[in-house]
Amino acid sequence: DMVSSIRHFGVRATEVNLACMDKEMTNTMVSDVLCLSPRLTRTLSEIVFHKTKGNPLFFSQLMMSLCKDGLVRLSLSRRRWEWEEEKIQSRKLPDDVAAFLTSSIEKLPQEVQMALSILSCFGHATNTTLIKELETKCGKTLIGPLEI
Repeated sequence: DMVSSIRHFGVRATEVNLACMDKEMTNTMVSDVLCLSPRLTRTLSEIVFHKTKGNPLFFSQLMMSLCKDGLVRLSLSRRRWEWEEEKIQSRKLPDDVAAFLTSSIEKLPQEVQMALSILSCFGHATNTTLIKELETKCGKTLIGPLEI
């Protein structure tokens, strides 16, 4: 497997196994995220559970997407979070996390996608000297587009 291959080259790797959440855990997570009673979040969490099948990574991405798209939003007049159940229910989503992330990235501006593509080759972090050198060699700005 991939982790064994990485370890073969002397790279330390930690495996984290994430089990899928059940309906109750999904409701607890939605309740915690929105700072509302589990009784109030039950209908939303059932929709989220159905769409994510309890996958914690998919859950996280879906909740961020729903907020970003205004389907889950803070109501200042009601002083609490509210959501549009019908629109969330009818929303079409890819079947897995990878496809969902890919579709999210494809919605980003082209220059952001290009910068992410280049910088992703260097892992989760790199130093500014390397980035400046890359910008010079490529003739493209890599950091600017990411400040969106």
